[in-house]
Amino acid sequence: MDKFFNTAGPNKPDIHYTLLPKDRVNWTELSGLIDANKYFILHAPRQTGKTSLLINLMHFINGQGQYRALYVNIEAAQAARSDVASGIATIVSAMGRAADIYWKDPSWSQLAWHEAQQAATQGKDSLTAVLQRWSLASDKPLIIFLDEVDALVGDTLISLLRQIRAGYAQRPEAFPQSMVLCGVRDVRDYRIHRPDGEIITGGSAFNIKSESIRLGDFTQNDVKALLQQHTDATGQTFEPGVLEEIWEYTRGQPWLVNALAYEACFRKPEQRDRSVPVTVEQMRQARESLILRRDTHLDQLADKLREPRVRHVIAPLLAGAPGAEDLPDDDIQYCRDLGLIGLGRPLSIANRIYREIIPRQLTWSTQETMVQEQPWYVAPDGSMDMDKLLSAFAQFFREHSESWLQRYAYHEAGPQLLLQAFLQRVVNGGGRIAREYGLGMGRTDLFLQWPLTAQGFTGPMQQVVLELKIQHKGRAATLAAGLAQTARYADQCGADSAHLLIFDRDPQVSWDDKIYREEHTLDNRAISVWGM
Repeated sequence: MDKFFNTAGPNKPDIHYTLLPKDRVNWTELSGLIDANKYFILHAPRQTGKTSLLINLMHFINGQGQYRALYVNIEAAQAARSDVASGIATIVSAMGRAADIYWKDPSWSQLAWHEAQQAATQGKDSLTAVLQRWSLASDKPLIIFLDEVDALVGDTLISLLRQIRAGYAQRPEAFPQSMVLCGVRDVRDYRIHRPDGEIITGGSAFNIKSESIRLGDFTQNDVKALLQQHTDATGQTFEPGVLEEIWEYTRGQPWLVNALAYEACFRKPEQRDRSVPVTVEQMRQARESLILRRDTHLDQLADKLREPRVRHVIAPLLAGAPGAEDLPDDDIQYCRDLGLIGLGRPLSIANRIYREIIPRQLTWSTQETMVQEQPWYVAPDGSMDMDKLLSAFAQFFREHSESWLQRYAYHEAGPQLLLQAFLQRVVNGGGRIAREYGLGMGRTDLFLQWPLTAQGFTGPMQQVVLELKIQHKGRAATLAAGLAQTARYADQCGADSAHLLIFDRDPQVSWDDKIYREEHTLDNRAISVWGM
């Protein structure tokens, strides 16, 4: 069977292009923690390769012969919620099934089945018991990898953490030498709500943690190596610029890298002619297809946007908040753990695809219900009539902004989101909109590309810059800063035309004063200014 780029479930090296998971972590550090009897956390955003890594490590460790390692996925216990007896029974049963699959010795699983029955009927500390009995029966110290730990909720999660903590002092003779708890979040971000209203943090329930290791994204060399595996297997090459394009879109997020490559190389029959190199334009089309289709990974990402802790961080980024924001450190770290924002400073959305999908997702229903049609704004020569489009938006914003903006949980970025919904509704399927925004920028940058011929994006294009600013310090100061920013961005993009939109949120100012149109020139660059 031919190999392909994997976008679902753990990697299987016999059918998937695969970067060895063990090479993606500092094995010296990790093996040192295991040798030192440490219990630690491995966390990373969803579909980053955690499960592939843990299974690979289990096989690697077992192959070395010093320890007996086992990988266990305990996500099924989530359904038990605060029913501790049911939840622990499910976890212990999962351990038994894993022992059957990976250790292939029924004596291990029989211990687990017995303890699972005890847990289900009596609510006993069966997790501690089975780990203790396994450790005493084993001729080698045990290493246990528990995956999807942070999927658990309520008292079931508390019981799991405390039962592990209860046996910790008996390691390695009567309890596993090392345990690794794996999930999206670090244990410090576990927020456990008990039925009595008490909130317990994971750190307090599991204070035996020695380290938290974050599985990183691919490096640019990793992406290059993955693409090279496809070239080696099929002979199909990638034209210059493809690697850089993938890197700019994904910043190494593993699922996005694989999804883009699969979309460009395998999705359609005509893409399977291996004598034709994969082009930059194919990668751009692949990106748009992923965004429009909203595959599972992107849907999960969008679901997180509803959480208050996420909204506190993402909203000022979308709004291009001009100054330092008083954002809770825990919320920032939580968004980093989810993979929504990058690891560096200043704060920014993690990659270009997320930068596209987040505003689109937040305005999806707005786009679907907005009565705007693309043909209304296409000029006879095939170009997008930006004057007509922005005049229509100004009137739309005047008539509907109050009612429409109330629909957004992200009120700080309401005007920017509403304009993007309007543009996306008009441009959708014909052109492309690239977005630039982030904390401290003081604006949101939009770059519209509109094909002018039947050649599509490989032919001549109309290129338009739109700069969005919220008026904070008076019209004159906002205008001066906005003109400089717009001219700079337009020159950077090589735009044919440039527009600066200034939103006045002061409810005391009349709409007649807010709505205006002016023409300015800065550094030989003509800029249309639209007051809203």
